[in-house]
Amino acid sequence: MIDLPIQKQYILPPLLLIVICALLMLIDAHSLLVFDRSQVEQQWWRIFTGQFMHTNWTHLALNVLGVVFIWILHAEHRSVSTYCWHIIFLALWTGIGIWLFCPDIRIYTGLSGLLHGVIVWGALKDIQVGMKTGILLFVGIWAKLIWEQIQGPSPEVGALIDSTVAIDAHLIGAIGGLVLSVTLLREQLKRTPSS
Repeated sequence: MIDLPIQKQYILPPLLLIVICALLMLIDAHSLLVFDRSQVEQQWWRIFTGQFMHTNWTHLALNVLGVVFIWILHAEHRSVSTYCWHIIFLALWTGIGIWLFCPDIRIYTGLSGLLHGVIVWGALKDIQVGMKTGILLFVGIWAKLIWEQIQGPSPEVGALIDSTVAIDAHLIGAIGGLVLSVTLLREQLKRTPSS
């Protein structure tokens, strides 16, 4: 039987993330918050807020599935403050990365870029604590990213979310997860006795 991380400190951060994204859909905040390249220079917050916007309810539902999947796998690895820090950092990292390196992306919405970073960090944390599944997850996420770069975005998922899947955002987010993982390396080095 799966032992779900149902303690309050593990449930509240992902639940809050889901609620924020759903509320932004309900109030239809796209015109103010979506990452729109033509407006970012005057409205810089869109680099950050665009991550929490979604094209439609199906898009949001797919991202919610990702949040829940990560919660099941890695909730115990993050405190409330660590979870919030990771989401904020990866939202900024992904938004800035899109702005600087993906001039073809005019409009960007969704959590998928930052979620790839959260998964990468979680897989490396699994490895650090001795969970062999972390290796499979780490290899699997990079295999998926390479496949996306070779094959291009999925037209089927694009039809569901009424947008082109931003595979470059996935890659940018995953690299952000590696950057966050530098802290794991530092922790590991502190634990390793010097000879």
